[in-house]
Amino acid sequence: MEEVSTAPANATPSMAVARAKRPNLFARLRRSKVAVAGFIALLILVIMAVAAPIISPYEPNAVAPKDALQAPSGSHLFGTDQYGRDVFSRVVYGTRLSLMVGFISVTIAVVIGTLMGLIAGYYGRWTDTIIMRFVDIMLAFPGILLALALVSILGPSLPNLMIAVGISSVPAYARIVRSSVLSARENVYVDAARVVGATDGVIMRRHVLPNVVAPVIVLATLGTASAILWAASLSFLGLGSQPPTPEWGRMLSEGRNYLREQWWIATFPGVAIMVTVLAMNLLGDGLRDTLDPRQQIRT
Repeated sequence: MEEVSTAPANATPSMAVARAKRPNLFARLRRSKVAVAGFIALLILVIMAVAAPIISPYEPNAVAPKDALQAPSGSHLFGTDQYGRDVFSRVVYGTRLSLMVGFISVTIAVVIGTLMGLIAGYYGRWTDTIIMRFVDIMLAFPGILLALALVSILGPSLPNLMIAVGISSVPAYARIVRSSVLSARENVYVDAARVVGATDGVIMRRHVLPNVVAPVIVLATLGTASAILWAASLSFLGLGSQPPTPEWGRMLSEGRNYLREQWWIATFPGVAIMVTVLAMNLLGDGLRDTLDPRQQIRT
């Protein structure tokens, strides 16, 4: 008896391969303890960011001079800073800003880098040469140094910080997408799409791009951790968020003069940065192992 296909009539080979692998990938991701731990930690941070007004016992910017420099206690879980502001409330609200900076910066980098890498890898020749030489120029500068220069030019503010961190991360995405496109464009179904008259835009969107998404997802997850670190570093230097914004890097900068006696002012924001970056790295490592073709072959 002849087997009847249940695939949609307009399904492409690349889409069919993606659908066939999806359940196996999700099952493998659930089996990865590293990925699950990172996902749970990140989920808790997202819940904190969304429910910050409910979780925080005080307004993050409320000044109370009579309560200044109080040690952690029942009324102030993480103590208070030099202005009497509740450190716990500021750390919770800082989760919103740090995650927002990380996600928006990576989104900027992914969109621009993927577009550049897709065009360079698909068309090749002089288009590839021009785009990749520009990327090489950007790679000549260390990422944090390039972000520092950009935010200095644009001016110290949170939006400019996200733009600077995002642009400085573009080269990594452009190079990894280009290398994947160079391989994907040689597949048989791409040639078949050309034969039936598909335009370059349709081929890149429906046949090439789905096959280069996996490494981009892994890089974006790991890149979010780097973006949060870079943003905190620039804010620590005074080039990111401005007072009284409850941003972790800014809180570290404000608490560095009180490390000897009032250690809690800088310690808790630092721990928050460490936990967030660790969660993103764990999730990224789990995704990398899950999406690695060599791991798929073994299983």
